[in-house]
Amino acid sequence: MKKICVIDGQGGGIGSAIIKKMKYTFGESIEIIALGTNAIATAQMIKARANRGASGENSIVQTVQLVDVIIGPIGIIMAHAMLGEVTPAMAEAVSRSPARKILLPLSQENIEIAGVENIPLPRLIDELIEQNIGL
Repeated sequence: MKKICVIDGQGGGIGSAIIKKMKYTFGESIEIIALGTNAIATAQMIKARANRGASGENSIVQTVQLVDVIIGPIGIIMAHAMLGEVTPAMAEAVSRSPARKILLPLSQENIEIAGVENIPLPRLIDELIEQNIGL
C-alpha cells in the first residue's frame, strides 16, 4: 500500500482539501498520513479522513523519511514559510527525504514561480491527483 504524507500548516484547509479528494478517488487503497505544522492543521486533516496524523517539527522530520510521496504547498521546503510555522529542520527534512515530492505552487511568501499558471486550488488538486498519484 502506498504511503502518502500530506503536510500543511495554519488552518489545514489545503491539506484537508487534498485528503478529501484522494479519499474520494482512491478510498482505502492508499494510506494518508496528515502532518500538521500545528495541532489545528492536523485535526482538520484527520477530519478529512487521513488514516493517521501528527503535529510538529519532530513528527514531520521523522515521518517524511518513511513515506512514498509527500504532498503540500511549496512552502514546506522553505524555512520560515507559512508565517514562520515551517522550521529550518522541517524544510530540510522534506527536501532530503527520498520520497517523491508533489508541491502546489501556492505561497504566502514573496515568491513567484516562473512558467506556472495561476489556477484555482480545486483545479490544482484535481491535476495533482490525476497526473501524479498513480496506483
